[in-house]
Parts: sequence; structure tokens; C-alpha cells
Amino acid sequence: MVAIQQGPDGPAEDAVARAMAEVPRADFLPDSVRCHSAADEPLAIGCGQTNSQPTTVARMLRLLDVRPGQRALDVGSGSGWTAALLGLLVGEGGVVHGVELEPDLAASAAQAVAARCPGTVQVHAADPGVLGLPEHAPYDRILVSADAPRIPEDLVEQLLAPDGEQAGGVMVVPVRGEMHRIRRDPDGLEITRHGQYRFVPLR
Repeated sequence: MVAIQQGPDGPAEDAVARAMAEVPRADFLPDSVRCHSAADEPLAIGCGQTNSQPTTVARMLRLLDVRPGQRALDVGSGSGWTAALLGLLVGEGGVVHGVELEPDLAASAAQAVAARCPGTVQVHAADPGVLGLPEHAPYDRILVSADAPRIPEDLVEQLLAPDGEQAGGVMVVPVRGEMHRIRRDPDGLEITRHGQYRFVPLR
């Protein structure tokens, strides 16, 4: 069963605001665009990729509703900023795995998050043809910063499965330009939609 409905933003507004205040975007940008870090717009970070605008990142994180101690996957880590934000949200008891398709970006992101989130966040270079990091699954939360042509079933399978009446993991992902919040429930997937956004394609 797939339930599709319009839904409100998730909670955790204060936690997200604190995380974004504590993890400066500028620390994860190339020198050439660092002076524009306060601008609420996507910024080029090389290899045809962008660092998403802060209001979009905040909206996605609030929809994701990350809790301390959870395991999270950051798909399309880019500069490493979102992985570092997730690291702060899951806290010392949690784990974040980031994955980035561009090897140069993955290497620089890994270095950036290691300086800020030692032991909590790891950024990996993606294996061609493999979506996500199934070897580290399951995840309580998955954040996808790239536009999928359809709901990515490979990532749904990496979400924590429901346990009895307890709901499973949550993924936030843009699908054909529309933000989706997907939760694994005992009866199937609960899907809510949250407006139009533009992202680079998910590959």
C-alpha cells in the first residue's frame, strides 16, 4: 500500500537552526565562492555540482526529523556540508555515512567533515552503478540532494524496516522536481509531497 498525501513540515526546527548556526556553510565551499556563503542560493562547487541553498537544506532537514543516536545516509554529499549537519543532529551516539559520485568532491568532503565531526561522519566515494551505501544499511534517515526520476527503490530498501506497529526509516528526496518525504510503515510506504525544487539529476 502506498499512501500519498500533502503534509506539513516535520518537527525539529530548533535543532536544525542550531545545527546550521554551528556548522558554517562557508567552511565547506571552495575559496572562489566562499564570499557568497550567506546568499540564499545554490553555489557551484566544481564537477558540475552545487551546494544547495540554505533554506532548501533547512526544509529538507526539518522534513527528515533527525533524532540523536540515529544512523543517517547522505546521498550526494557534495561539499560535505549536509553530512556535517546530519552529524551534529545525530550527535555522538549516531552515525552518518555520506556518499558522493564525484571522487574529487568525495575526497575534499571527507577531509572537511573529518575536521569537524571526527568519528561520527564518514564520506565515501560512490561505486559506479550502486545507489547509496547498502553495505552500511539499514538507516533511520536518508537525505538525497539530487533529483530522482522516480522513487529510488534501492534507497527505500536501505531504510530501516518497520518493527511490528513501529514505523521504519524516513527518506527525503526530490522526485521529478517535487520534494517527497517517504516513510516505511507496516502497511507500506507513506509518501507526502512538499513543493517544487530544482536539483542536479540523481545518477
